[in-house]
Amino acid sequence: MSTEVFLNEFAEISEHPYRILSQYKKEGKKVIGVLPYYAPAELVVAAGMVPMGIWGSNKKTIAHAKEYCATFYCTIAQLALEMLLDGTLDQLDGLITPTICDTLRPMSQNFRVAMEGKLPCIFLAHPQQRKPAFGLQFTMDQYQHIKTELEKIAGKTITDDDLRAAIKVMNKNRAARRAFVQLANEHCDVISAVKRSAVLRAAWFMEPAAYAEKLEALNADLAKLPAADWKGKKIVTSGIICDNPKLLQIFDDNKIAIAADDVAQESRAFRVDASEEGDPMMALAQQFADQDYDILLYDEHSEQNRRADFVVDKIKKSGAQGLVLFMQQFCDPEEMEYPYLKKALNDAGVPHIKLGIDQQMRDFGQASTAIQAFADVLALQK
Repeated sequence: MSTEVFLNEFAEISEHPYRILSQYKKEGKKVIGVLPYYAPAELVVAAGMVPMGIWGSNKKTIAHAKEYCATFYCTIAQLALEMLLDGTLDQLDGLITPTICDTLRPMSQNFRVAMEGKLPCIFLAHPQQRKPAFGLQFTMDQYQHIKTELEKIAGKTITDDDLRAAIKVMNKNRAARRAFVQLANEHCDVISAVKRSAVLRAAWFMEPAAYAEKLEALNADLAKLPAADWKGKKIVTSGIICDNPKLLQIFDDNKIAIAADDVAQESRAFRVDASEEGDPMMALAQQFADQDYDILLYDEHSEQNRRADFVVDKIKKSGAQGLVLFMQQFCDPEEMEYPYLKKALNDAGVPHIKLGIDQQMRDFGQASTAIQAFADVLALQK
């Protein structure tokens, strides 16, 4: 199968994710919706079900969800609820609602009330202090609760062997994505910003094992190609999400390739694997504890500005000339961190722009002007 065929298949799934939901249901599979992020997909896989990510929608308009949401909730959360209310996600068998930020925390109860009697909603509370022993125990207790609720939906007991097998599947899945982002940087003449996003976005909708197998095949094809003789510029992207093809097309039109990312929906989600040894539930708790350099997670060394330094280091190592921050409207953690990130970028002499985005955006004129101007700035970099 050619590289272009693989890319087209990923693009089709990314563009029409809920067609594959219908396909799973026709095959008799149960599907669990998973809201962003750091939810243990391994538990869903171990139960013999399919985890399906819910990251809002670039195509829908908020209508029904307004009855349940404060106006300052981000559109990712509001549109997730909109799809649950308008029937888009009627075929789900359950929903995991993490509380990783100040919007998802109260929204978890909005989901529960809105879906009462229609869909089991499983609440997941993450500890702020995730690294000490008591934090690990809290995470394990939460995961045990999720395990129990998933067993009710699946109609089966999740054994330790089931969970170990699922960890191996998800580790393979994450490894394939890490390899892909590196290959995408090396072959940015083939993997445009739009195509890169589609491949990574498809991971949230496909069965993890099937996705890993297909992506490994694409990676093998890319590895055979000569490295790109790229005449354009390269950037690192950062933010919660940047998956709108119309917005990303502007980068492609200006010959700006994505060398790497610090995006929640992308690389932040597959940086850390779970141990395949020992107690599998502890391995998942430890995996969450090992997550670092994410503004949504507590950092006891935050005064050292470690996350900003991590982003600057990623820019340098990837060969990028600058950074584009996709600032999700009403995302308080990202907005509060920006001054610290900006200082680190300025100190390192890294040019950057901050683009305000929203999943209700339909007009990209201002974004296009800003990106074109940024392309001119990057052209001046050595």
